[in-house]
Amino acid sequence: MRVIGTLQKHPKVAVTVFMMNEKFVVKCEAGPMEQVYKFATGPDSSVNSLADIDAKMTPEFMSGVIERFNAMFLAMK
Repeated sequence: MRVIGTLQKHPKVAVTVFMMNEKFVVKCEAGPMEQVYKFATGPDSSVNSLADIDAKMTPEFMSGVIERFNAMFLAMK
């Protein structure tokens, strides 16, 4: 797995993009928690570059990420 880049999508969430086995792996981290999303690449995929991943990480997508982090944090208490 190799790091492709990082994205600044939210002030409290670190977003790192990796490439592994013909997939982009997007890791979102906040404190002790992380979420991982996998996107297939290839001719039939709409995700083939870091710019494509950046476009997928819309405010609505990041809002869902934050909601899941909040639920994870409450579950940890």
